[in-house]
Amino acid sequence: MFIAMNRFKVVKDATEDFEAVWLGRDSHLGEMDGFVEFHLLRGPEQEDHVLYASHTVWRSRGDFEAWTRSEQFRKAHSRAPSTKPLYLGHPQFEGFEMVQTVGGAGETPQRADAV
Repeated sequence: MFIAMNRFKVVKDATEDFEAVWLGRDSHLGEMDGFVEFHLLRGPEQEDHVLYASHTVWRSRGDFEAWTRSEQFRKAHSRAPSTKPLYLGHPQFEGFEMVQTVGGAGETPQRADAV
């Protein structure tokens, strides 16, 4: 399993616009092999921004990399430029390979190399 995250420092008075961009777009993720799930997360508020993270779960790093080279990726990321900046700086990408998964009650923890 591979988790791709982008962290955004969203300008405080632009949080509604930022969320509207995500909620109103067609991500095309469901068209991709290996896509598991997506979450948009709102985090803590700081003095000049609110932290957000996009969190996408993939079956493998290879599936994620195929997404980044796909026509679906280009379509999902092509939108008209905003007239006002929604976030400070560039999004910060972080990619993670699964080491262990712990499920709900009664499930046995699993290591990534055992799956």
